[in-house]
Amino acid sequence: MDTEARSSILSLNRISMAFAKPSGDLLPVLSDINLALREGEIVGLLGRSGSGKSTLLRITDGLIKPTSGEVRYCDRPLTGPAPGIALVFQTFALYPWLTVLENVDLGLDALKLPRVEAAQRVASAIDLIGLDGFQSAYPRELSGGMRQRVGFARALVSEPTLLLMDEPFSALDVLTAETLRTDFLDLWIEHKMPIKAVLMVTHNIEEAVLMCDRILVLASSPGRIAAEIPVMLPQPRNRLDAPFRAIVDDIYAILTSRMLESPAAQSRGQASPVRPLPQATVNQMMGLLETLAAPPYNGRADLAEIAATLALAINKLFPVAEALHLLEFAQLNEGAIRLTAAGHIVAQAGTEERKRLFKEHILRFLPFVCHIRQVLNEREDHSAPRARFTLELQDHLNAHDTEKTLRTAIGWGRYAELFSYDDATRTFALKEVPR
Repeated sequence: MDTEARSSILSLNRISMAFAKPSGDLLPVLSDINLALREGEIVGLLGRSGSGKSTLLRITDGLIKPTSGEVRYCDRPLTGPAPGIALVFQTFALYPWLTVLENVDLGLDALKLPRVEAAQRVASAIDLIGLDGFQSAYPRELSGGMRQRVGFARALVSEPTLLLMDEPFSALDVLTAETLRTDFLDLWIEHKMPIKAVLMVTHNIEEAVLMCDRILVLASSPGRIAAEIPVMLPQPRNRLDAPFRAIVDDIYAILTSRMLESPAAQSRGQASPVRPLPQATVNQMMGLLETLAAPPYNGRADLAEIAATLALAINKLFPVAEALHLLEFAQLNEGAIRLTAAGHIVAQAGTEERKRLFKEHILRFLPFVCHIRQVLNEREDHSAPRARFTLELQDHLNAHDTEKTLRTAIGWGRYAELFSYDDATRTFALKEVPR
């Protein structure tokens, strides 16, 4: 059946969301989101941290009312949590004092079913998801994969029409995630589940291509749909097939081009000192530099290849790649990363030389870290409370990006010996007082 001919399960019409800043102004988080989800579809929301994916999912579940726009579920306005919509969380979210059976039974609380019917549904959900024999077990007795199966069973026991999934496999090890993902797809393809449509948030590009019929790529600041990618491959899909790899490469190229929008402005001298900094540690950056500098990459690699080799999802790989790009130790282009001359030098340098080069590049390319250093230089006691910089950032960034940027600035500034930071007193200070 053609997608357009299928009945509508969910529609998001011009959804925007903004949260209040300490100044009272509004900080946009989502902008003009339009989405139609039809029967028989799995649609993926793919994007970097801070692109508003989880906020969008909570709006879809009726837990948050958008600032503007309308959500329609089964052709009716959604004004709050609705029967027929179930959510599988990223973390297992189980009650540790309840057994598997009791945790699954919680999924029926709102339906007020007769006990006999409720017991039948719980037994069917437990059997369907492969938990038979574990009814009396407590969460502490289960592996991560089995605990997430309980989460799936709890969501399915209410026989929902729409299933929302917030990175349901990300807390699992690679092999367990693959097994559970495959089992879910088998049940979906064989129509053994009551659900008619799925909307899932993921950071894993290969997972999105493996599972979804359509993928919506979200850009950040504010979150908006940057691209919609249909996945026309038949199920089951093979990660090694050329058409599969081509879609993966296309998505990496799209995300890379979006990542470069702000650095491009920075290179033109238009960067704001309050631009969010990626959450990447110095060790992660040096590890990626060394990996890229060594054979077989010899200074250049496709991000998809690096992600597969290092088993990294985009929320882990992209911040490190972006950090190297911001500091001009690498260049990102069309889904690939290439070391600059400075990147090659840092990859081969000793500890002190690395620190010196890192400090030079921070002072040249990161206005906010330079701003911290300047404030400390100008103060008589050469110290400043963390709250001073938090308030500055919160006038321009949301709470998540504010905290992320401060953590990154502290880590990079310490490594470069630009300043020290005392977490007990939450105070910045100059490492060496200027004379």
